[in-house]
Amino acid sequence: MNSEDRARVRDELPATLAAAWWGGPLLDAGAWPIDPPDSALIDCAQQDLARRLGCNQAHEPQAWKSGGPSRTAALGHAALPPRGVRRSPATLHDLRLNRPGIEAEIALRLGQDVDAARAATLDGLQAAALVDGMAVSAELVSSRWLQAQAAPAWLRQVDALSHGALVLGDWLPPQAGRDWAQQVCEIQRNDEAPQRTRGSHSLGDPFWLLPQWLRHATREGQVVPAGSVVTTGAWLVMPDLAAGDRLWVRFEGLGEVQVQL
Repeated sequence: MNSEDRARVRDELPATLAAAWWGGPLLDAGAWPIDPPDSALIDCAQQDLARRLGCNQAHEPQAWKSGGPSRTAALGHAALPPRGVRRSPATLHDLRLNRPGIEAEIALRLGQDVDAARAATLDGLQAAALVDGMAVSAELVSSRWLQAQAAPAWLRQVDALSHGALVLGDWLPPQAGRDWAQQVCEIQRNDEAPQRTRGSHSLGDPFWLLPQWLRHATREGQVVPAGSVVTTGAWLVMPDLAAGDRLWVRFEGLGEVQVQL
């Protein structure tokens, strides 16, 4: 990527994406370089977009998404705009969702502030001990790119990892020792038969990513306040949703969320 393209990514891409988030035209991925910039520039552009969308206001609980395809792959993290974080049952008529899908997930909530010094030392058990609640959640996937999930991965990464909205169920006591390999979850659309799966979380345990997420979220000296929420990756995905769809995400023994598009 040449210096001119790097300057466009740094100076133009976050503002252009923010305009699309707030109702402006969807963007053509073909107008941007195919070759990805370095990870530092991608991270800078993603942070700039998060700032423009009102993410991570000082001293206020935050919302994040985190996850990855396996424990050996690099995890992705993105701060989420508070406007789209809602409690179940949720109606999303006011949000523009481009070619939406839904992911069944488990969200975790911090019970304590975490700063960079603390995050740097955490192991899995110590990080899990900071969680004071967990909830069934549904992430609505969307995109500001005309090509949606066919857009280059780095453009989807800058675009808050293709986030659309997050719907949270009732908070439960954390169950870090739960047998997640036996956990059943399902997604139902309208009157269709539910899609079901068992033990399908890509990391095997939604608590596993906590240390990496907290180190990312505090990497420039930030504090993640108590009450902040992270949703931890998909167990089951249903793409190709349409306006008017009514959806349920259920985790056996943990509850459900309801979403109206």
